[in-house]
Amino acid sequence: MEYTYQYSWIIPFIPLPVPILIGVGLLLFPTATKNLRRMWLFPSVFLLSIVMIFSTYLSIQQINNPSIYLSIWSWTINNYFSLEFGYLVDPLTSIMLILITTVGIMVLIYSDNYMSHDQGYLRFFAYMSFFNTSMLGLVTSSNLIQIYFFWELVGMCSYLLIGFWFTRPTAANACQKAFVTNRVGDFGLLLGILGFYWITGSFEFRDLFEIFNNLVYNNEVHFLFVTLCAFLLFAGAIAKSAQFPLHVWLPDAMEGPTPISALIHAATMVAAGIFLVARLLPLFVFIPYIMNLIALIGIITLLLGATLALAQKDIKRGLAYSTMSQLGYMMLALGMGSYRAALFHLITHAYSKALLFLGSGSVIHSMETIVGYSPDKSQNLVLMGGLRKHVPITKISFLLGTLSLCGIPPLGCFWSKDEILNDSWLYSPIFALIACSTAGLTAFYMFRIYLLTFEGHLNVHFQTYSGKKNSSAYSISLWGREGSKVIKTNFRLFPLLTINKNERTSFWKNKYRINNNGRSLTGPFIIIPNFGTKNIFSYPHESDNTMLFPMLVLGLFTLFIGVIGIPFFTQFNQDGMQLDILSKLLTPSINLLYPNKKNLMDWDWYEFITNATFSVTIASFGILIASFLYKPVYSSLPNLNFFNLFCKRIPNKLKIIGEKIINLIYDWSYNRAYIDFFYATFLTQGIKKLAELIHFFDRRVIDGITNGVGIASFCLGEGIKYVGGGRISSYLLVYVSYVLIFLFLMY
Repeated sequence: MEYTYQYSWIIPFIPLPVPILIGVGLLLFPTATKNLRRMWLFPSVFLLSIVMIFSTYLSIQQINNPSIYLSIWSWTINNYFSLEFGYLVDPLTSIMLILITTVGIMVLIYSDNYMSHDQGYLRFFAYMSFFNTSMLGLVTSSNLIQIYFFWELVGMCSYLLIGFWFTRPTAANACQKAFVTNRVGDFGLLLGILGFYWITGSFEFRDLFEIFNNLVYNNEVHFLFVTLCAFLLFAGAIAKSAQFPLHVWLPDAMEGPTPISALIHAATMVAAGIFLVARLLPLFVFIPYIMNLIALIGIITLLLGATLALAQKDIKRGLAYSTMSQLGYMMLALGMGSYRAALFHLITHAYSKALLFLGSGSVIHSMETIVGYSPDKSQNLVLMGGLRKHVPITKISFLLGTLSLCGIPPLGCFWSKDEILNDSWLYSPIFALIACSTAGLTAFYMFRIYLLTFEGHLNVHFQTYSGKKNSSAYSISLWGREGSKVIKTNFRLFPLLTINKNERTSFWKNKYRINNNGRSLTGPFIIIPNFGTKNIFSYPHESDNTMLFPMLVLGLFTLFIGVIGIPFFTQFNQDGMQLDILSKLLTPSINLLYPNKKNLMDWDWYEFITNATFSVTIASFGILIASFLYKPVYSSLPNLNFFNLFCKRIPNKLKIIGEKIINLIYDWSYNRAYIDFFYATFLTQGIKKLAELIHFFDRRVIDGITNGVGIASFCLGEGIKYVGGGRISSYLLVYVSYVLIFLFLMY
């Protein structure tokens, strides 16, 4: 085992040859490298698979013999300063290594087909491999300086990948927004690192925790200064993990390719903030105000993310706000001191969210066949619906991820989220009520996304050939059923044309119709007029096997990953902890956090079933409401629409009040709680006005004084030039006059 740990330093460098070789190949042999571009998938996956096998072996060693291994070597030493580099292998490192490698491999395989027609295919894989390298270096770092170095590399890679399609103005703006927002947190992180170095004289985690513990025990630190430094460290995690109020970059980051969204939201960038707080938790537990602040930020973020996801029309933005909400759960757990629950939810959420994003990518991939390569259309939930029969495997995979995120047993997120909810009742009943309510909101908005995508239920505004909005149709799909009965309408629909398989038509003057419930179209093909060009597009179709395989693997992870946190035995180890896999893996870290507490993982099955029943009931209630509002069967069967029958009995005044409340919630959600508007109006515009004021002051006042002195000197010199006549008596008179004036002014 010692031999294995000694070579762990090589882990971050194993994927590094791929971006180096791609760069060298594009520089020296550009034509050959581009012609063989699909070849680069194999070394990327192979090298990351080596890391995965190595990481799995390390985790097995950690489970069998829980321990913490640290190896450091000096880089710079003098009388006043010492900088050391090294690597740390502990339970947290093992968990993050497995997450990064497993999700990274699936995303790489998926990306081969998803990005196959993109001109930036090689650039994409170079960025991806370097992204994985940076994240692996981050989680194996042994000190704060090393973490900050890889922290910035992760931010740089995310900037490049979010702005991968930089020719799009939206993508260029999104990567700049992510960069600027994260710089705010990173600057705070740097100040916090320097502050704790000034307090403890060390960057190493081992020395930092030990020295700080002794200083606090002996009451030798200034509590206010320590709290400020800890908050600055936490600021880095706030920005990187998209916590309130630095969350605004996350939904705009969806402008990058969908595989990048899966990687960022599951195992890399946003997970880095949770990792940092978990790594520094032995430091934060001695500062109660910071722990309370972490919990407060977490509860605000989870509620805000859930409410902002309610009315999003972009499928990826809805999932992005879902990620923000789930990260809030993890941050809440860390703030409560529930180290195990936070990491458990980090694991289960990573696989579920990666599955959901890859599923959304499969949907977008199929939608692009219908509405072209325009992201605002191929990702728009309004233009989806009825996909279940066209992409059945994607539908099942997406449903698994949706049920898991909703907290439905026995899927992964049920076990971890339920543990966080249970711990929240012990921490604060108010926080617990908010967390439980948000669980219901999660079930609602996730099933809303699922139903609108694969079932559908919205008023879709279609366009005429002239590009003007002519009318709206109650429709859930742009394609619907084949061979449906046609009902005459007055709608002239933009993409809906009825033709035979062998017939090619680019512009018809006929009016094309939908059926009575708006779900079925009149033919098997759809034509998109493109200024006279002939383009025939088939129905949406299932993605290729290279895209489906990662989704199936992640679906299995989502289904069974919760097993690691379930205690199958009632025996306890010598520290009083139950023998589930996750508890045994986390034993060293928990003992480091709470050295005087025993039996931290007591498992009462009766209490668990009671709490689980409550949480599942809340989730089921959210699913039920979403089904009433969005499932199409209720629109096609009006006699069974109990929701509408119930609404008819409500008084008109209550209906008006209810409509206003719903509109208020919708506007709040769709406009992102007006936070972006606030930043743009007050912060951005305020900085611009301040810059203009400073520029005016510099140009008119500072430059004016300088120029005025120069002009005055010039004029004075010119005037004096004509005073001099060569007589000493005149000079003495002037001199004496100046002296007398000076003495008069002084006295």
